[in-house]
Amino acid sequence: MSGTFRAPLLSLASVALLGSAVASPYLSAQVLKQRITPAAATPAPTATKSATTDRAAAYYHYGLAKMYENQAVSNGRQDLATQAIEQYKLAMDADPNSAPLQDGIAQLYFRLGRIREAVSAAQDQVTKHPNDVEAHELLGRVYLRSLGDGQGPQSNDMLQASIKEYEKIVALKPKDLETRLLLGQLYGLNHDTLKAEGQFKEAQKIDPNSEEVVLSMARLYSEQGELHHAVDVITGVPESDRTARESFALAGLYDTLKSPKEAAAAYQATLNVDPDNTDAKRGLAAALAAAGQMDAASKIYTQILGTDPQDPQALIHQAEIQRQQGDYEKSLATLKVAQSLVAENPELSFNQALDYDALGRYNDSIQTLRAILTATASTDGKYSDGELTNRSIFLDRLGIVCREAGRTDEAVEAYKQLAALGGDYAYRGIDGQVQSYRDAHNWKAALQVATDAAKAMPANHDVQLSYASQLADNGKVDEGLKIANAQLKGTADDRDALFTISDIQVRAKRWKDAALTLDKAEAISTKPEQKVFVYYSRATLAESQKLYDQAEALLRKGLALEPDNAALQNYMGYLFADRGTHLDEAVTLLKKAVAFDPQNGAYLDSLAWAYYKQGQYALADDYSRKAVLRMPNDPAVLDHSGEIFARNGKLQQAVEEWQKSLASYQTSLLPEADPADVAKVQRKLETTRVRLAHGPTAPTSTAKP
Repeated sequence: MSGTFRAPLLSLASVALLGSAVASPYLSAQVLKQRITPAAATPAPTATKSATTDRAAAYYHYGLAKMYENQAVSNGRQDLATQAIEQYKLAMDADPNSAPLQDGIAQLYFRLGRIREAVSAAQDQVTKHPNDVEAHELLGRVYLRSLGDGQGPQSNDMLQASIKEYEKIVALKPKDLETRLLLGQLYGLNHDTLKAEGQFKEAQKIDPNSEEVVLSMARLYSEQGELHHAVDVITGVPESDRTARESFALAGLYDTLKSPKEAAAAYQATLNVDPDNTDAKRGLAAALAAAGQMDAASKIYTQILGTDPQDPQALIHQAEIQRQQGDYEKSLATLKVAQSLVAENPELSFNQALDYDALGRYNDSIQTLRAILTATASTDGKYSDGELTNRSIFLDRLGIVCREAGRTDEAVEAYKQLAALGGDYAYRGIDGQVQSYRDAHNWKAALQVATDAAKAMPANHDVQLSYASQLADNGKVDEGLKIANAQLKGTADDRDALFTISDIQVRAKRWKDAALTLDKAEAISTKPEQKVFVYYSRATLAESQKLYDQAEALLRKGLALEPDNAALQNYMGYLFADRGTHLDEAVTLLKKAVAFDPQNGAYLDSLAWAYYKQGQYALADDYSRKAVLRMPNDPAVLDHSGEIFARNGKLQQAVEEWQKSLASYQTSLLPEADPADVAKVQRKLETTRVRLAHGPTAPTSTAKP
């Protein structure tokens, strides 16, 4: 008969002796003693170590230990925990070679949170019994717990210790699925992708249909930045066999890849299996909105709010959709409801600021944005990456609204704060300052900002190119081209420098040079989005030479690659509208561009001009007013506004717009002040003044639609 104590293998005699004592751990100690003490009243073993194994004594103390352990853990009583530990020690004295007793006391230490003693007990056990799986598993759990609590070098030590233990456990239990998965995750955390992948593949052999295996492999590839590989792992499972969790994970991957249509389909698949999954509903609504399916997205948010009318996030996103659909007052009303449900919420306030901006309530928008910046300001000036991103968005929007309101100095100040955030935000802040001064036609100030930045950041590629452009626009074309050419490195990264150079050459009417530069840019443009920009730039070159058919052909090539590119849609639509051709197509294209960016003054003006040429004067007037609100200093926008006012019989307003247009031309850069355009505005202004002198007249047009 073996001298080693193993609790699961109780003999029939032992079962009769113990009765129900071990099975009922909540019996009092006195009752337990009565049930297991032999009739001959043999004295209970003492704590004195015995040289031989006393199985009866071991059973006796083990039973008491389990009773005290369960009561200590369930009732949180330290005195019972102490008694449990003492009984375990007495049991081990009675049977020193018992692996289950060694494992039991180590487990107890762990359950009580006495980690150091748990580790010591488990390490003693694996030293005595290297193949004791339970001891290795306990050590593994202890190291994992410490890994979760630790940071820095100590955390890495715990990671390595965890890996070592689970490698041993996998060797002892090679067919255990959960252990394989856990070891794979640990390898992934250690950035050992090949080993992690190997464990997941071994796990897949154990259970080819395991959801956890699929999700673990997808997570591994995702964390390594191999998002498409992660997608392939999940889509490798037949759609009909995918679980809700797999479909939900797939949707998240598509979200990250900015593939909203595919994300929406995956979220819908999740809901087909798990219709009450609110997170999937939110994801579906967001994906539909990102895909431009606003009505469908709104319907989903309505369903969410039907279940929980006081869901602030659903209300905020519903308001976003209402704003994108142009219903700004309704959006504000929805946000007001959300505001009554939450305290300070930067996302909610930011959406309010966007609504105010869309309505032309610039003061309200500016005040709201400043309040957000104050509320989210750090007392020590330090921000996390996420906080920096949010702050940059708030400051950038404040700068935009101030520019639209004509408050140039305030816009510049907002962009200075953006630049002060450092890193990539520095250039964005500098560029914002330059654009603010350009909006105000303060070319000298724009050049000064660019000059100061170029001196302070001589190695910054973007800053140097901005400086080159400002020099050229201020008449120093050759100097600007010299600086821009200095940014060329003879690599595929030269594209932005080449486009800057070609833009300078086009504005300087150096057509042949611009064409050669664009040839170089096209030679290193291999991706569709890169080719699109080449077509756009070549169209600009062609239009500048009044080669309109050639410009149209180039824009069509670009749209064939990116049908939803708003910049291409606007350019093509305006090209048609200005020439009075393909007007139905022009309106269709421009409506899409405006839907993409409803506050873009250039897009609004293009649509207004297309409606005017179509003879839809009321619509033209509506969009023209919106365009002027966004671009009050653009001479072409003001000219179009004058035309539309004149056609609607509002001659005095037309005169005022043309006067503003001429004033704006006088402060415009030479490339943007074509003498022929200026002369046309001057003639229209003089003719309309004469008509006003003769009294009111019926609506008429000063241009041929």
